[in-house]
Amino acid sequence: MGETMDTGPGPGGPARPLPAEAAPFDAIGLSRMLLRSIRSGALATLDPDGTPFASLVTIATDADGTPLMLLSRLSAHTRNLLAEPRCSLLFAQGGKGDPLAHPRLTVVGRAVQTPDARARERFLARHPKAKLYADFPDFGFFALAPDAGHLNGGFAKAATLTRDQLLLDLSDAQPIVAGERGAVEHMNADHADALALYAAGAGGEAGLPWRLTGLDPEGMDLMAGDRTVRAPYPERVTDMGALRKSLVAMAARARATGADA
Repeated sequence: MGETMDTGPGPGGPARPLPAEAAPFDAIGLSRMLLRSIRSGALATLDPDGTPFASLVTIATDADGTPLMLLSRLSAHTRNLLAEPRCSLLFAQGGKGDPLAHPRLTVVGRAVQTPDARARERFLARHPKAKLYADFPDFGFFALAPDAGHLNGGFAKAATLTRDQLLLDLSDAQPIVAGERGAVEHMNADHADALALYAAGAGGEAGLPWRLTGLDPEGMDLMAGDRTVRAPYPERVTDMGALRKSLVAMAARARATGADA
């Protein structure tokens, strides 16, 4: 299972994944894509006696890429987090053939309950059926503040990432954050044809009822049933005017590509 490795300080030294900035592939881009497109993963917490405990959870992301979860206090992993917030979350992209040939990302950090309304909004957009139980008194939204990430992009690809490489800096893009909800509602209500083009342009299957679940300075998150697509913009946007220009350009490019096919 060969990975991109730094073999250490000398012959026989321990093998280590390369830092993302030194990897011979786009480790940051791939990691951010996995964060945005994977809807469930393995959450590893610590039992009171220190025993690692892994469980399956559903995942969404905040605007900056912070992983979000909706957890019940009746679950062992939630009780563990309330006592010890250190944890890790595995994002694994499935596919045909050998599971180890597909990319996966492990994010380590601390998960704490959050009252942020945007966390609720973004999670429920990604998991609409969770509206049935999100307001039950034992449920709460949790945000995992990353400390670091470990990416295995498939055979011969591995890298470590810092918090700042995993998450987006939103300091210059507050208009996008503030305008996200209105833009999502508008696109879903009036531009289903354009959303289908964006999904197709990003490799999504044609003919599905694609809907927008979120957007940020780097791209859009689309979903149809249990399928997801991350559609990146041609370049980073920081205000709604730049976003509109990018969406027009992306639709035109997708139409042109379809006409040439």
